[in-house]
Amino acid sequence: MNYFEAIILAIIEGLTEYLPVSSTGHMIIASSIMGIQADEFVKLFTIAIQFGAILSVVVLYWKRFFQSLDFYFKLFVGFLPAAILGFLLNDYIDAMLENVIVVATSLMVGGAVLLFIDDWFKHTEEDPSELTYGKSFIIGCFQVIAMIPGVSRSAATIIGGLTQNLTRTAAAEFSFFLAVPTMFAATAYKMLKFQQDFGFTMDNVPILIVGNVVAFVVAMIAIKAFISYLTKHGFKVFGWYRIILGAAILLLYSLGYQLQIM
Repeated sequence: MNYFEAIILAIIEGLTEYLPVSSTGHMIIASSIMGIQADEFVKLFTIAIQFGAILSVVVLYWKRFFQSLDFYFKLFVGFLPAAILGFLLNDYIDAMLENVIVVATSLMVGGAVLLFIDDWFKHTEEDPSELTYGKSFIIGCFQVIAMIPGVSRSAATIIGGLTQNLTRTAAAEFSFFLAVPTMFAATAYKMLKFQQDFGFTMDNVPILIVGNVVAFVVAMIAIKAFISYLTKHGFKVFGWYRIILGAAILLLYSLGYQLQIM
C-alpha cells in the first residue's frame, strides 16, 4: 500500500463511517479499482484508521463527554452487547467478511429499510436527555446487527434510537457516541494482535499516521454535513444509494471482477 492508496481509503472511511451507507461496501469497490492487495497490514489499516474517525466525535462533542458520569455509564451499557458477542463471534464475523454476496445483500436490504424509516418514525420528539439505561441497552443490541458486513453500524444504531422515540438528531448523535468505545475496542484489539503476530515497521507506521489524520478531518466534515442533511431531508437518499451500491457490487462480481474484502 502506498500513500495515495492510504489517503483514498482514509477519505472513504471518514466519509462513510458515520453515514448509514456501510464503509465496507465502499472499501470493496475502492480497493478493487485501485488493485490493492488485501495483505495483513492493509486489513489492519482499514480498522486502525477508525481511530481518527473516533477522535472527530470526541472533538466535535467534547462538552458532552464532560457532562456527567451518567453519560459514560449509558455508553457502557450500550457498548456491552457488541463487545460480548463481538468477542465470542469474532472468527465467524471474519468469515462473513470474506463473502461479497453477504455485503451486497446487506447493503440492498438495509437500503430498502431506510426508504421507509421516515414514514415509520414520524413523531419522534422525545428529549434526548431522557435516554435511559434500558434504551441504551436496546440501541446497543441493534448495534450487534451491524456485525453482519454491509449492514452499517451507523444505520443500525440510528434505527435503534428511533425505535426508542429519539429524534433523528438525538439518535444520530448517540450513534456517534456509541461508536467511540466500540470502534476503539476493535481498533485496539486488531492493533495489539497485529503487533504480536507480525510487528509494526518503520514503513507502515507513517502510513497509519497519515491515514488517521485524513480520516479525522474528513469525518468531522461528514458528521456536520450529515446532521444538517438528516434534520431537513431524512434517510431516503441513503436508502437509494445503498441499493445502487449493493447492485453495483453484485454486477461487478457477476462479471468476474476480483472484488476484495478489506
